[in-house]
Amino acid sequence: MPADLEDLPFADLPARVAAYRAGRDALADLRAIHAAITAAASSHIWISVTPLAVIETMLAAASRRLKAGEDLPLYGVPFAVKDNIDVAGLPTTAACPAFAFTPASSATAVSRLVAAGAIPVGKTNLDQFATGLNGTRSPYGIPASALDPARVSGGSSSGSAVAVAAGVVPFALGTDTAGSGRVPAAFNNVVGMKPTKGLISTTGVTPACRSLDCVCVFAATVADALLVTRIITGFDAADPYARRAPADALATPAVAPFRFGVLDAATLASCDAVVQAAYARSISRLEAMGGTAVAIDWAPLRDAASLLYDGPWVAERLAAVGGFMADNAPEVHPAVRDVIARGANWSAADAFKAQYRLAALIRQAETVWNAVDIVLTPTAPEHPSIDAMLADPVGLNARLGLFTNFVNLMDLAALAVPSDLTSAGRPAGVTLVGPAFSDGRLAAIGDLLHRAVPAASLGATRRALAATAPVAASPRAGVTLAVVGAHLRGEPLNWQLTDRNAEFLGAAKTGAGYSLYALAGTTPPKPGLLRDGGAGGVALELWRLTPEAFGTFVAGIPAPLGIGSVELEDGSVVKGFLCEPHAIAGARDITIFGGWRAFLTAARAA
Repeated sequence: MPADLEDLPFADLPARVAAYRAGRDALADLRAIHAAITAAASSHIWISVTPLAVIETMLAAASRRLKAGEDLPLYGVPFAVKDNIDVAGLPTTAACPAFAFTPASSATAVSRLVAAGAIPVGKTNLDQFATGLNGTRSPYGIPASALDPARVSGGSSSGSAVAVAAGVVPFALGTDTAGSGRVPAAFNNVVGMKPTKGLISTTGVTPACRSLDCVCVFAATVADALLVTRIITGFDAADPYARRAPADALATPAVAPFRFGVLDAATLASCDAVVQAAYARSISRLEAMGGTAVAIDWAPLRDAASLLYDGPWVAERLAAVGGFMADNAPEVHPAVRDVIARGANWSAADAFKAQYRLAALIRQAETVWNAVDIVLTPTAPEHPSIDAMLADPVGLNARLGLFTNFVNLMDLAALAVPSDLTSAGRPAGVTLVGPAFSDGRLAAIGDLLHRAVPAASLGATRRALAATAPVAASPRAGVTLAVVGAHLRGEPLNWQLTDRNAEFLGAAKTGAGYSLYALAGTTPPKPGLLRDGGAGGVALELWRLTPEAFGTFVAGIPAPLGIGSVELEDGSVVKGFLCEPHAIAGARDITIFGGWRAFLTAARAA
């Protein structure tokens, strides 16, 4: 961090905004940041800088709105923008000078940040046309890791991650198609929040693979990344890939006991020792938080990852910039040109076959998501030197996507968080991956995981993570549902909950007065819970659904089961499965087993 920025009296976004609202001179800080960016040309972080006069005008407009009573949650906050995302009046180059154009309007994500009072101070370097995970594929130079000038910064959002790690800006926008919002985060000791596809508009983004592209956020803390993500999230009818997300997709419930998937030893053996050690420590920390590690079948995720560059999705990159490349081949970086040109090798039939293969892998991966709530991976298997990357630009780049390439293809959310620095200051990181619209839950767990790192620092600065505010709990709105049988985790109907993005809250038991019966003639086998004066203490699980999801779920429940009110052991009352009394005739009372799972285990052993 430049010396004149190191001593700014705030470490996170809420503290910065509070200082500006209390009278600190935001313009003086912005002028210092502008000077630092201008002086940092040799770092190759920045492609263009917002003119100081424009910065002053934008801040003045934000100040007038603030005085008029508007709530500006990012008032005066500077931010950087990857140079494939439009900022009105600044060139968009996608790291190719011949491609450059100056947009009249900003990307939707940028416009929402400006509306919140934030100030875009410049455009950052990237692997050309967002094609690469290493940060060396740009005519504007090679930005190194902020922590080690000999090692790559990661790509394609290289400049955005380094700008945050260096402490020049508190957050930056990037894009992520194959891992570009996560690998640079790991290599620069910052957070990379890769949202569910369609959660953030890509209007105003130069596409790489348009059906997979996501706008992502780099920040020093999970809380800051989440704050920015919440501001720029929202349905955009101008973006054909935008989605109407559940209202609580970014809610951060208190972390209840959870199950997390871990990789097998053979897969981890491909990682270097630093990465393996960081991964092992992260597993221990998640277990200390109440997580249970579960070995998963990595094969469907691994095989999906291979489709991205060894399959016809490369043709989508050709669709995006192939026309420009045909007329301007010498202007395109050789490694980028070779990747995109391969798109011509795939036919329409190949594309459909690959889609069928991906659909099969997504179905196969349902066994993973039925067994765990999230998956923990290293963010990258190693952190190459710049020299090594230039010597093997294709092979090493491909390795960097080992744990990232599958995420957007399989419609998953991901959050990259730092782990320990080595004694030599080398960063490592891990990634939490979850189903679509699990973004808020990943943030809640990821923030605790980041804060479990001893003496964690922010990026390459001497600032301490402990000086920042944690993610605040914001429970999901919805209906709590008690399930006792075939909808339990790992049981055959659990998908009816997970497909509705239901959130697992934890295990519980009924109060006294309930009995559990094994119903006859049900497929799949189901129990019936009845309040008939029985011993009670029946094991169950609690799940939360949005009101809309709860309504569609209840509509599909077949007789003799229904939803009523169930009293729990602690005296609270929730909605839950109950059985019509007539169905108990001839059914076996299995209350003595304590629950459906225990009964099934005993039945299999008999």
